[in-house]
Amino acid sequence: MTPTPTEQHYRILLVEDDSGDALLVQELLTDTALPHTLVWHQTLAEARTELGMRQVDCVLLDLHLPDAAGLDAVRAIQETGPHTAIIVLTGLAEPRAGVEAVTAGAQDYLLKGTVEPELLQRAVRYAVHRKHAERASADLRASRMRAEENARLERGLLPQPMLDTSPVTVVSRYHPGRENALLGGDFLDAVETNDGQLHAIVGDVSGHDPDAAALGVCLRIAWRALTLGGHRGHELLRQLEHLLVAERAHPDLFATCTLLTLDSHARKATLHLAGHHEPLLTTNTGTQEVSASHGIALGIAAGLNHWPATELTLPPTGALTLYTDGLVEGLRLGSSERLGIDGLLTLVNALPATEPETHIDQLIAAVNTHNAHRHTDDVAVLRLDWSTPATLGDDHLSGIQPHEAKTT
Repeated sequence: MTPTPTEQHYRILLVEDDSGDALLVQELLTDTALPHTLVWHQTLAEARTELGMRQVDCVLLDLHLPDAAGLDAVRAIQETGPHTAIIVLTGLAEPRAGVEAVTAGAQDYLLKGTVEPELLQRAVRYAVHRKHAERASADLRASRMRAEENARLERGLLPQPMLDTSPVTVVSRYHPGRENALLGGDFLDAVETNDGQLHAIVGDVSGHDPDAAALGVCLRIAWRALTLGGHRGHELLRQLEHLLVAERAHPDLFATCTLLTLDSHARKATLHLAGHHEPLLTTNTGTQEVSASHGIALGIAAGLNHWPATELTLPPTGALTLYTDGLVEGLRLGSSERLGIDGLLTLVNALPATEPETHIDQLIAAVNTHNAHRHTDDVAVLRLDWSTPATLGDDHLSGIQPHEAKTT
């Protein structure tokens, strides 16, 4: 039998304590002309050591070994080499054992004394292919589960803004930091209260695992409930920190966030920064970083309660962009330096004036291009655009400067 030129080379491990049976298997494999490398061990312990050292395509496993017997041997091989196909070798007097081994996870079984070269060749090839198919099916199931989990987390982390009469346009974007990863701990939200004011939050829980995502969902939902219940600013942050400490899975988890209350009619905004970045303010003269007082991140020093407010006077038309650090912690194009806020502002101001949705998408794409798509941190962006009719005396507001912010 001549193998096809493209047929793979099979790495086969024989686990058999009987030297006569081992010699017979070796001769059968030689007669098949199956491209292979055969390694023989007489005990399960030796076989597991081999599996831990080298990649093996198929294990030919005797069920009666000096240190293991029956399904225990099958389970031990599966545990050590989860991606390796298993063919069980059984005696004529125990055909039932082969069936039970296949039920336990082996890919096939052969009865000693009845095996011909062609049967052995086909069994090895089919067992390896069957194992590959099982792995592909398992990967597909895992991908579907990830997608379903992402969808559940996304509904919690990235809700629909609750806006009724507000003239403010809200655009949000979220990009996980790792390919095929679960959403991390970044979260955002925006709601309008009965007084017509718009409230927004962008936050980031430390870490990028399901614990961080779950805590982000918890904080986002709590923020919405507390805001709609009338809590504001310092008191709201105190409640969020209390909840974070109670709900976090690990004592080292913390969260940063920006709280914003925006009154577009009065052209006023109030900022609270809990260890988070200042927002970006866009006017008809360009985009710049707002100057604001900083408070401590939630959960870092619980009980300190230091979150000063910053009052902003807004232009009649403009936008505020709140974001997480994934937008600035990437690298500059062709450099080992961080993009940083200066690099981000350069990118923002170089983009053409366009619709908010397109502008945010272009900005995230530009950041990823600069970082050669190597970003590992999540990116959450919330942009709020407003436009109110101009009145007498509006001219001096068209280009608000960072120092016009007032801290209280």
